[in-house]
Order: sequence, then structure tokens, then C-alpha cells
Amino acid sequence: MTLIGLRSVEKFYGGRAVLRGLDLKVNAGARIGLVGTNGAGKSTVLRILAGTEDVDGGEVVRRRGLEVASLPQYVEGDERSPMEVVRAARPEILELQRELDACGEQLGSPEVASDLRRMQRVLERQESLLRRFTELGGPGFEGEARGYLASLGLGDEDIRRPMRDLSGGQRKLAVLASCLARRPEVLLLDEPEAHLDAGRRELLEAIVRTFDGAVVIVSHDRYLLDETVGEIAELEDGAITMWPGNYSAYSVARELKLKRQQQLYVAQQKEIARLEEAIRRFKLWASLVPNERHIKQARNKQRQIDQMDKVDRPVLERRKMNLDLRGRVRGGKKVIDLSNVGMAFDDDPVLIDVDLTVERGERLGIVGPNGAGKSVLAKLLVGVLSPTEGERWAGPSIDIGYLAQNDEPPPGATPLGLVRDAGPMYEGDAVKLLGRFLFRYEQVRESMTALSGGERTRLQLLLIMLREPNCLVLDEPTNHLDIDSLEILEAELERFDGTVIFVSHDRYFLDRIADGIVEVREGAVHRHTGGYSDWRVRASQHASA
Repeated sequence: MTLIGLRSVEKFYGGRAVLRGLDLKVNAGARIGLVGTNGAGKSTVLRILAGTEDVDGGEVVRRRGLEVASLPQYVEGDERSPMEVVRAARPEILELQRELDACGEQLGSPEVASDLRRMQRVLERQESLLRRFTELGGPGFEGEARGYLASLGLGDEDIRRPMRDLSGGQRKLAVLASCLARRPEVLLLDEPEAHLDAGRRELLEAIVRTFDGAVVIVSHDRYLLDETVGEIAELEDGAITMWPGNYSAYSVARELKLKRQQQLYVAQQKEIARLEEAIRRFKLWASLVPNERHIKQARNKQRQIDQMDKVDRPVLERRKMNLDLRGRVRGGKKVIDLSNVGMAFDDDPVLIDVDLTVERGERLGIVGPNGAGKSVLAKLLVGVLSPTEGERWAGPSIDIGYLAQNDEPPPGATPLGLVRDAGPMYEGDAVKLLGRFLFRYEQVRESMTALSGGERTRLQLLLIMLREPNCLVLDEPTNHLDIDSLEILEAELERFDGTVIFVSHDRYFLDRIADGIVEVREGAVHRHTGGYSDWRVRASQHASA
């Protein structure tokens, strides 16, 4: 059964076509991973499916009475608590509760108590409301709401705090709980893994797998897509191609299809060239000795070419970020050293008695639960923060390139201005450089506030590349990057001959890049040899012992 269908959908922004003749069906129980490059229109597709954005052409068909819940890519904080956010997901229950409270007040008033007919009407009204309240699950909704929040790892203290005081990951979890509380038939998730630690990503996987409905998920976490989806919707050039299986199956199948298409294209081009040469010969002979037979043969050959089912030339290499990381100088053997370092904010300790030495060429992945202090440790290593106790030392020849998790650009900043500030260059050269990092010509002079999360990360990587540092400290570099850009970043980090320290929850990225793990937990920092999977095995063995 099709719950939502998009037919020949078109969408334009400022005259630019984002979606062109897009078709997509969301069937009952589907698990669809929506993938594509940054700016391809994935979030737009989700908003159209949710009904919060109109189309400029085509048709959107929904089953009547369909309940759809959507988790956006960005969740702003406000004064409400997570508990209030979840309660607001069922406004009909809140309204019935208010009406029941009003009935209770009326029954307690002297005017109603002294008027039996009026009291009877209020009691009948109360009985009707109570029946409807029970049908909707009102009596158990408070416990249900707490259960959703607890299952996503939000404790009693967190669910009472204002959303603005929570981390980005915690805010996302609160809104996800509100989505689940609506008991939707279709769940739309836009980068739900962003800012979630590894443990909560595993919780997210379990929720998506066991959800009793259809799920469409936009994600750049290849592990998450492999574990949860049954088909991939690839969005490219404004249209969608469906592929059966998870992300790994799609990746292999797509490569095989492109290679097969290349073989067919080459074979067809050879045949066309042979026919065109024959046409040329027949036309030459006809011009030398007028002969209707030669002219007819030339026409037949041309008809063969015209009637061919033409094979499109495959795009074997999609346009990708042209990242080139290299250090200007080699740097000393000892890169950074933290000795007995402590860090506290308003007398609240975050890190205690940290000893950590980083040597040239190491690849260290910093892991730990949200709020443990991973970003604080990264800032101490960079020197953005000064420790409240202990000492930080960095080698005199060490130049650090730092990618911040929530970098706020100067007011009025543009990509073009930031690139030209990073090094003297002509405007045309800066525009070409931004083009190599997938920025459209009209984007380079736009405000930074107009850029997506992935575009901001690409710009930060470009600014780091221009600096040519010999040590990289990257705080959540994979957040919001599309998979193509992720793979380019991974390849460059493997090739980079300097030192790399990075905070990440992306298990695929950690497995590929890290040769050492730094775990931050409960104020302490522990260093482990080996990669991420080795550390996870040891950690699980230790937990079960």
C-alpha cells in the first residue's frame, strides 16, 4: 500500500531547479535511505513528504488521514523542557485534559453544586470527555512520554531542563521522542545521527529497525544506513533512482551499473563511428558516380543510427570536493603535551588531571558520551582554551589547523571574503577555488548564514587547506558532510603526513582513520592503542566482566 506518492515533482528556488520530474513512493513498512550530495535537495524532499513545503509542479498524493512525523535537520532551543515538547506532540490530549480540569472546577463551584440539572449536564460532559481521553491513551500518556525520553537516553534531570540549555544531540532526541509520541505511520528523519554519540546512535538504529511504520531517513552515517534501511533512494540532478538493499549493496551495485553502462556506451560509439564511416563512403561514391543505390544505402545507415536506443555517457566520477591537505613544514617529533591539566567552568570541573602526549604522525580519535568534554579537550589541545590547572605545551614548529564544531563566522562574512582574508589572491582565483569546493558562483557572495551545515564544513576545510598546517584538530568533521565529501576527506587524511586529532561519533570514519583512541569519560582521559573496533571490543568485554 502506498502511503505517500510523488509524481513528476518539480521544485525551484530563485529560478534554480532543485527537483526535476522526481518520482518516489513510500509504501507501508518501507525503510528508505535518501542519499545525495549536499545541496541536492534531500531536505526539500522530506519537507514535501511531510506536507510542510509545496511543489512547483507535479503531484503529491497522500492516503487520507495519514499521520506523518518529521525530525528536522536543525532543532533550535527554547524555554520548553523536553517533557513539554513531547506533550505538545499530542495537542488533542492536552486539550481534553484542560476540558476535564475545567469540568472538575465547575463541579466544585457552589453555583453548580446547588443546581442539580446543571450538575447533571457537567457530569455528562465530563463522562464524554473522559471516554474520549481514555480512547486516545490520555491516562498513560505522561508515563509514555517519559518512557520515550528515557529510551533515548535522556534522564530525569535532562527532561526538566529548558531545551536551550541542552546539547544539539539532546535537543534532537527530545524532538525524536515527540515524533514517536504522535504514533505516526510515516517517520521522516533528516540527519538524525548528527551530534549523537556512538551509544545513542545504536539506540537510534534500534528505534528505526523496530518502528511500526514506514521510515525515510537522510543520513551520512554509512553504518546507520547499512543497519536500518532496505532500499536506497539516490537523489541526483533533481531525480531519484531506487536501489534495493542497504548502503553497501547500493554502493557496489551502482559501481557495477556504471561500469556496464561504460562498456555499452563505448561499444555503441564504435558502432556509430563504423556506420558514419560507411555513410561517408557511400556519399563519396554517390558524388563521384551518381548511383541511387549508394544514396539509399547511406540513408539506411543513417536510419540505423537514428533508431538506436542511445546509451548515455556515464558519469564515472561525480564532481567532488578538491581537498589537498599538506603541511608547509614537517614539525618536531613531539607535537602537543598536556601535563596534569584540569579544566573547570564556574567551579564545575569538566576534565581532571589529564596527561596526554601527541607525537608526529599519530591519528587519534577522541570518543566518549555527549557532554563528557571531548570538545573541551580539543580546544585545550589547540590552545583556544587555557587550562585552569596544569600545563599545555606545543612544539615551536607546530602549526595547528582547527575545525570547530559550531564555528560562528563574523557578522556579514561571505565565503569569498573569508577565502581572500586567508591569503592574498585575486577575486577570480578565490571564486575558482570555491568552485573546486562545490560552491556555485552565486553562493560565493552570499552571507554565511545562507550556507548549509555541509557547506560550512567544506569552507572550513578549504580555509585549513590554505593554511597548510602540519597538525589537524578536527571537532566533528563528518557532521553534515555528504558521503562523497566524507570519502574525499578520509582519503586526504590517510595521505596527510602530519598529525591528526579528531572528535567523531562516525564509526566508519573512526575505523578507517584512527590508529589510537582517546576516551573521555567522567572527567578522566584514557588513551588506548589500536583502532576504534579494537577499543569497542575491549570496552564491551570490560563492561560484561
